[in-house]
Amino acid sequence: MTRWLDASGEGAVVLTLHIQPGAKTTGFAGRHGDALKLRLAAPPVDGKANAALIDFLADFCGVARRDVHLVSGQSSRAKRVRITGDVALLRARLATAG
Repeated sequence: MTRWLDASGEGAVVLTLHIQPGAKTTGFAGRHGDALKLRLAAPPVDGKANAALIDFLADFCGVARRDVHLVSGQSSRAKRVRITGDVALLRARLATAG
């Protein structure tokens, strides 16, 4: 199992992410230590990067926006995000990211 993906919880996965806001495009950029690096086109002001993060992950994982929750790292580049849904499906989709 990858360190950036914790699927031990029932009905959810928790991602450990390293965020690079203000990038040209939004997308995964490989590993960053024990985290998965994600570049966001949104700037890190007024919660825009966090909103873009939630939107991107919901779309990428095929879940509703309400199923993606920022667990920690509200104002940090290091974030933990919980995604609720079919764990097997989420793991399969996220495996392509890292």
